[in-house]
Amino acid sequence: MKRTLSYMAMPLLMAAAFTTQARADGETIAVFTKNQTNPFFQTVRVGADNMAKTLNAKTLQYIPTKPDSIPEQLSQIEDVVVKKPSAIVFTPVDYKAMVPGVEKINEAKIPVVNITDRSAGGKFLSFVGADDYSLGLETARFLLKTLGGKGNIVIIEGVKGSLTNVDRVRGFNDALKEAPGAKLLASQPGNYQRLQALQVMENLMQSNSQIDGVLAANDAMAVGAIEALDGANRKAQVIGINGTKEAIDAIKSGKLLASGDYNGFAQGCLGTMMAIRSLRNQPVISEIVLKPTVITKDNYQPFDVPLEQRTCPTFEDAGKLSAK
Repeated sequence: MKRTLSYMAMPLLMAAAFTTQARADGETIAVFTKNQTNPFFQTVRVGADNMAKTLNAKTLQYIPTKPDSIPEQLSQIEDVVVKKPSAIVFTPVDYKAMVPGVEKINEAKIPVVNITDRSAGGKFLSFVGADDYSLGLETARFLLKTLGGKGNIVIIEGVKGSLTNVDRVRGFNDALKEAPGAKLLASQPGNYQRLQALQVMENLMQSNSQIDGVLAANDAMAVGAIEALDGANRKAQVIGINGTKEAIDAIKSGKLLASGDYNGFAQGCLGTMMAIRSLRNQPVISEIVLKPTVITKDNYQPFDVPLEQRTCPTFEDAGKLSAK
């Protein structure tokens, strides 16, 4: 974790503090997320709104109407460059394809913070995300421990080629290598979408008479897999990733075994915090990678809080939350 704070002399900090008083309030932060279908991104947006309100700024939300649409997000970047918000908090729908868009933002000299999916290029004030590999590894280990280290397993992947999917599935597979009694039957994409995962699971059940465990790369797909299992009157242990409200409710009811906490609320909070702090000439943290937590029936209570009642972490908390 790098902190610009450590490189700043105290007189400069004091000067920045006076400058902050002069520049504070009223900034507009444009927040880019990938879709309206994955509840995780609603969590990110609420976190961003919460932090902006706390710091007396405001947000402008940019969400593709077609989930994860590259042309639509590129078009939205064209719009935001014209409108020139104070800063941007940016989640690329595709970490490679959106690099030219980030470069346009850079050329327009609009400060930008990267959250959730790390961009393959462009210049950012800060990155705020989670350790996807560890989330995949730890959630899969929990599933395999529950199954006694054996059983027939299927993986429902996110979007092929996306960084989050690559790292989560790599974690899943490394955990499977630790359990020689477990057998991977199939690994197929559900594109992070609930309905697609439901259809994938239905097809997998038709070709496999016994499925003991499902490793889903996000909660929406885990819920889709559970719906498919219920529809076929079959049982399997299912895990997801994101720690969404829907996942917490499913854990409470016993439908979902566990979810890896991706902490979208904190990502929205901290991304917006770093953008606003930079505008106010305050120190920022250049990289925050949040530690993984596996949410289960034994520890879900702290996560079972309505979004509107949650409180954003402080700047001091940010360093403690980071795995690096």
